[in-house]
This record gives sequence, structure tokens and C-alpha cells, in this order.
Amino acid sequence: MTDIMSNAQADGRVATLPAGDAQEPYAGVLAALRTVYDPEIPVNVYDLGLIYRIAGDNRGAIEIDMTLTAPGCPVAGDIVKSIETAVLAVDGVQTVKVTLVFEPPWDKSLMSEDVKLELGFL
Repeated sequence: MTDIMSNAQADGRVATLPAGDAQEPYAGVLAALRTVYDPEIPVNVYDLGLIYRIAGDNRGAIEIDMTLTAPGCPVAGDIVKSIETAVLAVDGVQTVKVTLVFEPPWDKSLMSEDVKLELGFL
């Protein structure tokens, strides 16, 4: 499994993608993640900073580590299912495993600059 994006590598929430043809399906995974919105905050899970790591292999297996804005989020299962559904729809993706992690805890510094501006944090 190769890390495509991790919180440590994602300065400014920009993913590091493999070169050339190896970018697919990874570019599609990022696009798919941007279609899944947190139901309490009208922002997609990627730009909100909830995605900590994306890893994939050449067989189409994708692993995603993500967090929530609050550990007791009542819709956590719905968000995870929405991510799995969106990413599985990407050409070339065969399996998706989403793992909820809570270290490091989420905070507003993980949001993209555009989202911070949109939500009035800048």
C-alpha cells in the first residue's frame, strides 16, 4: 500500500499523487471525497480536513484514515458509508477501507484556506 496523501504530507490539504498514468484512480478518489459533505457543516470531508491518509495499491485497493469534528458524532456511520460509496464508484477502485482515527484530534487548522475563509475563520 502506497500513501497517496497523509496529514503529514498534506500541507495545505494538497495530496501527493504518483506520476503519470499511476495517478488514476487516485485523482478520482480525491474528486469523490470532495462530493461527500459533513451533514452539520456544509463543507466536503476532504477540504474540512477530516481525511488524514489515503493509500492505494495497483490492484485498486484504497485505504482511508479519517477523523470527525467530534468523537461522538451521531452521523459517523453515515459519513463513512457515504465515503465508501463515493470512492467505490471511481473507475479502477475495487475495495475501500475507511478507518476512523482520533489522533491527532481534528481542529480548524486542518481545513483548507478556502474553507476557513468561507466559514469566517480568516
